[in-house]
Amino acid sequence: MKQDKLTALLAPVVEDLGYRFWGLEYQVRKVDALLRVYIDKGIGDNTGISVDDCATVSHEVAGILDVEEPISMAYILEVSSPGMDRILFSAQQFSEFSGEKVKIKLNQMVDGRRKIKGQILSVDGEKISIRTDEDQITIQFDKIMRARINPGFDGVK
Repeated sequence: MKQDKLTALLAPVVEDLGYRFWGLEYQVRKVDALLRVYIDKGIGDNTGISVDDCATVSHEVAGILDVEEPISMAYILEVSSPGMDRILFSAQQFSEFSGEKVKIKLNQMVDGRRKIKGQILSVDGEKISIRTDEDQITIQFDKIMRARINPGFDGVK
């Protein structure tokens, strides 16, 4: 998968610059592609990502992409902080945000649902337990299409 290859290529570059590679999104669009790289500070460093941080990483990542050419079409590169409503790219990231509220879209039905809103209870390997308003559900990480922290700004409990 292209996203996995890009992650393997770019994660070491970001980490060598002293940032935490949070994840990336790669989307092929009609006339080009969009590569969005999310960076963060280390665990416990709450100073946040600045525009200068993004520019530094963007410059280095663009250089690697120019040399390695993993994307064969025109593309747009964006480097960003994951933000408060960050996407969760791994089971480990779910574990780090245990107790937080999350919105999840599944790639297939689990217990008759494709969308889940609730609180992250625990993570056991690749199994993630979520408390919803109705019940508790355990989801295998590979069933998750997209998950995002829900900081509560939209009025969703």
